Amino acid sequence: MILKPYQLSNLKKLDSNFFLLYGQNEGHKNDCIKNILDLCKSKNIFRYDEDEIFNDYDSFINGLSNKSFFEDNKVIIISRVSERIYALIQDIRERIINDIDIIINSKLLDKRSKLRSNFEKEKDLICVPFYSEDNSALAYLANRFFIDNKIPISREMINLLVDRCRGDRINLKNELSKIEAFVTNKKKITISEILNLTNLAENYGFSELADACLSKNRKKTLLIINENYFSPEDCIAIIRIFLSKAKRIFALKKMQEGGKNIDQCILAYKPQIFWKDKEIVKQQLNKWTLDKIIKFITFINEAELLLKKNNSNAIILLNNFILEQLEVNN
Repeated sequence: MILKPYQLSNLKKLDSNFFLLYGQNEGHKNDCIKNILDLCKSKNIFRYDEDEIFNDYDSFINGLSNKSFFEDNKVIIISRVSERIYALIQDIRERIINDIDIIINSKLLDKRSKLRSNFEKEKDLICVPFYSEDNSALAYLANRFFIDNKIPISREMINLLVDRCRGDRINLKNELSKIEAFVTNKKKITISEILNLTNLAENYGFSELADACLSKNRKKTLLIINENYFSPEDCIAIIRIFLSKAKRIFALKKMQEGGKNIDQCILAYKPQIFWKDKEIVKQQLNKWTLDKIIKFITFINEAELLLKKNNSNAIILLNNFILEQLEVNN
């Protein structure tokens, strides 16, 4: 059964315990998952990746059948799924395991997807697509934020902010949290400050990749690489984000040489490092010496030239660049 997101507001009328939420609008999906959890009123929430379940399938099913999750009214959220997750849903339905709500959080599924098709056709399964939101919906959310925080804002500034979020409210929320921190003591913001504070939507995944690599987080770095398809043009954008973050590490390491501790350096750095980024920056500072970050900046510049000269092999070259950095400094 196909539903729209707002139709999930009355779960009592929905004769189903199985929800497939798919699409690229992670912000809207996350809001709907939170609403479902609030409506279920369950404190027993369990989160899995699909691989975790299938790596020990019998144990997982036996746990459900034997009610070994300790209490009734359980909610299970399964992410990073493939087509095979439907076999699990069928198994649970055939075993008539009650008091369990299962939410499947999937990326975009095309019309040929059997998972999507089965959820759309079966009356006791609920399928909810999440598409990019139009600018008017995001503009409404942004406008409410500025009104609630009593921050004067022009229509031009709202439009700029919304355009940079490319149809995903999670991007908008990230940017609004930056603005909220920025205006704490001034209650005013200019259009140039919004430009400096906010990211283009496509830079979110790139930034996360660079942060994970510079922190020597091998597992997360490989996960981001494996779950994304980067174009040759993306490779140049990613390498420049590496350069920007490396320069920040260099500046902070220079501050440390002046006798400041990590917290003092982060607090004094301009532009401001926001609270949610502080921990990752600390990890990066602990992983790099001043000499090594200087050499790395030179290496980034050389890598960018190489990427531009070998556009057809840009993805391979970028992957090699990233994998090499995971081995350095460990």
